[in-house]
Amino acid sequence: MNTCLEFDQIIEARKTTTTIEALNLFDHLDIVDLDFMIGRWKGSSFSTKHKLDGSLEAFNWYGKEFIDANNVHPLLFSDMQGEIFKVDPGKIPLGKVIDFPIPKNEFVKPLFLSLKWILATDESKARIRMMEHRGKVSATMIYDDLPINDIFRKVDENTLLGLMDLKGIKQPFFFVLKRS
Repeated sequence: MNTCLEFDQIIEARKTTTTIEALNLFDHLDIVDLDFMIGRWKGSSFSTKHKLDGSLEAFNWYGKEFIDANNVHPLLFSDMQGEIFKVDPGKIPLGKVIDFPIPKNEFVKPLFLSLKWILATDESKARIRMMEHRGKVSATMIYDDLPINDIFRKVDENTLLGLMDLKGIKQPFFFVLKRS
């Protein structure tokens, strides 16, 4: 199986895949270590018909930033001027976001960005550790205040496939990170 080719075909076609296909792809990708994660990463969806598909982009999601193993900014967003700001995920009512269908249109972005002063933080809100998931030990981001682990697998030297494992949600949420 040429997982990089398969991944590229899905991304280029902007096609939706099934959760089973995404898990199969994820399982065939290489693990990543903590040092590989250091830096700023631009995020995008990897569509599997999950309730959260497209939600982060609707809010102008930028990605994630890994300073070191103990200091991670799990949610970066871009404001209307293109400035990147860090969001405290503990201030987002995640249960409501998952249960309530979020409109994925241009009207959501200004509303969310108007709350920047409430949501923004300079503090680290996660850490990374090597953890086992689906039979492989790979870099995993652990949120400080939420029951979420993001597990990462390597597509190539500048691309990761992430799997968000949220306690209480059966279907994992997939996303892509590109080194910026």
